[in-house]
Amino acid sequence: MSPHDQPITRAAPREACRRRFGEEPLTEHLDASAAPLRDLHAFIAGLPKAELHVHHVGSASPRIVSELASRHPDSKVPSDPEALVDFFTFTDFAHFIDVYLSVVDLIRTPEDVRLLTYEIARDLARQQVRYAELTITPWSSTRRNIDERAFMDAIEDARKSAEAEFGTVLRWCFDIPGEAGLEAAEETVRLATDDRLRPEGLVSFGLGGPEIGVERPQFKPYFDRAIAAGLRSVPHAGETTGPQTVWDALTDLRAERIGHGTSSAQDPKLLAHLAEHRIPLEVCPTSNIATRAVRTLDEHPIKEFVQAGVVITVNSDDPPMFGTDLNNEYAVAARLLNLHEQGLAELAKTAVDVSFLDEPGKARIRQEIDSYTASWLAP
Repeated sequence: MSPHDQPITRAAPREACRRRFGEEPLTEHLDASAAPLRDLHAFIAGLPKAELHVHHVGSASPRIVSELASRHPDSKVPSDPEALVDFFTFTDFAHFIDVYLSVVDLIRTPEDVRLLTYEIARDLARQQVRYAELTITPWSSTRRNIDERAFMDAIEDARKSAEAEFGTVLRWCFDIPGEAGLEAAEETVRLATDDRLRPEGLVSFGLGGPEIGVERPQFKPYFDRAIAAGLRSVPHAGETTGPQTVWDALTDLRAERIGHGTSSAQDPKLLAHLAEHRIPLEVCPTSNIATRAVRTLDEHPIKEFVQAGVVITVNSDDPPMFGTDLNNEYAVAARLLNLHEQGLAELAKTAVDVSFLDEPGKARIRQEIDSYTASWLAP
């Protein structure tokens, strides 16, 4: 998700916002009074995982935002953690956009880009994320006059340093901000396909931002160029619009995975197509509730997807913005799908299998998941 989809229509009280934009994710999806569920939460915390749908700026934790705000004291974003709690109390969707863009505005230099990227990797490593495909919107930085070559160098330096220090492998998805139109599409595909600029870690090409009024087919020429250059197609679709948007992403943008795809549940033929062709949906349950794409977790269509045979992965989207992380999303999936350790391990392996990591890398993480699970379940 980008900050431009469905409205957040209810003002969050101070404590609720502290939970949404704070270091500790929501954990009430697991009943802390039940010992087996506490054990399952501990299992999730140590489970090696892959994260396939998570946004760059949307992953800026309060710790990172505070550091960036300290670097740029002229910003309206406070650097004090307590003041940040109030600053990130979203009163409505328009305010959410303002807050999100205020964080974007903190990223003014290549050094800021590197700090954000490296610290995101640190946060992912704490969750035992071994591999992540991080969605980056270079348009947001280059239009703020960050030199494009310096931008690429910054994310690559952070990627290599993070892998060496934390063991977390990062790859990039460059996405078009749909609300910025075809000018942004042209700029994004140019940066993604120019051999003089294209970063080594880039594996895929996406489309984010609003879906309402932003038709997928208009972006076909840009996806065609990206695919011709060897990038994989992973657009958002069907998050806040109907299933036709998903069909458009499949037919016009040649999607190999669908970001969200929530409304796919409304179309049995689409579900059958996704299942038959093994096209995964990148499901982000907590995000869908926060953006009102789905009213409640109990109404989330994730179970319908699984019952229809659709391949799913579970992801965190913009985790600090929505008071979640990947561990929490696995806890949500455990409750909604009635999963225990082996089922959660299979969910983690599915994310690895449908990722764009090379085969030796996939085999290594799968083996790590199997070994961890066997050790956990051993008498």
